Amino acid sequence: MTDLTAPYGPLAYFLDLHPDAGDFLGEALEGLGANPKRISPKWFYDERGSKIFNKITELEEYYPTRTEKSLFLNNAEEITAAIGAGAAIFEYGSGSSEKVEWLVNGVKDAAAYIAMDISRDHLIESASELAGVLPTPVAAICADFLESVSLPTDVLPPPVHMLGYFPGSTIGNMTPAVAQTFLNNASKTLGPGAQFLIGVDLEKEKPMLEAAYNDAQGVTAEFNLNLLHRMKRELDAGLDIDAFEHFAFYNENDRRIEMHLRATQETIITIGDAAFQFEKGETLHTENSHKYSIEGFCDLIGPTPWRMVNAWTDPKGWYGACLLSNRQSPDERLERR
Repeated sequence: MTDLTAPYGPLAYFLDLHPDAGDFLGEALEGLGANPKRISPKWFYDERGSKIFNKITELEEYYPTRTEKSLFLNNAEEITAAIGAGAAIFEYGSGSSEKVEWLVNGVKDAAAYIAMDISRDHLIESASELAGVLPTPVAAICADFLESVSLPTDVLPPPVHMLGYFPGSTIGNMTPAVAQTFLNNASKTLGPGAQFLIGVDLEKEKPMLEAAYNDAQGVTAEFNLNLLHRMKRELDAGLDIDAFEHFAFYNENDRRIEMHLRATQETIITIGDAAFQFEKGETLHTENSHKYSIEGFCDLIGPTPWRMVNAWTDPKGWYGACLLSNRQSPDERLERR
């Protein structure tokens, strides 16, 4: 069922696609029964997990958040000039929408800001707050960003073109195949002539990468282990949290950080009548964070409708802001900043 409410309080419209938030019990049973054991990182983000992650973004070792922010702000004039006038900005996984004001305010004659997130109440709250701050109409869509969406065409003034916005290097948490599916669906949502601004965490020295996911204060470990606390609380799982430890390392072959929960001894997790044995050293794989070069990211998007137009990096080359377009031919030159 699709619910469109226009207007919705201060919002130009609110479109509720009733996304499937997932089945924690089903996915936990399936993942624990797999070989090797695994579970989706989306289950990190209960209320406690989200608060812990916010602490991670402030850690000295965790460079991505502050590096992306400075990269966008330091290059805001060039980025918005490359985007051009009249864009409607569509943010994927908007969350608190705190990373978008510079973009909406910088794009000349921005047509609208549309926030998309799977968390209905938080989406309405954050988008409504921005509606009183931004100089453009604000709308919101409750949906899973991995799916394509048909945007209402008769509520907002038509933009010159659509601009997708996906900060936070979240695309690195997807496998390359899932990332390409996401990009294909985004091209359908945003339509012909659209652009896409994506934050990408770049390849760098292994010690720096591993330090970012193994901070000295143990906040990332707390974040990872919170998944077990959530299993106990929500699934009534029988498990010994002290029998597991946080384990994160850089997989050089796959160019990704892997996060795992590793058993420090033989132990069992039970959920209902199901029991899952862990040998000492066996892991539950909880998250990947792929790292790309600019050229590698071009290879990733190659099979999709998108083409790289511009790429900006910070002075140390730690992070990239990539502007894509589905209007470009595959052999157009990549302009690097």
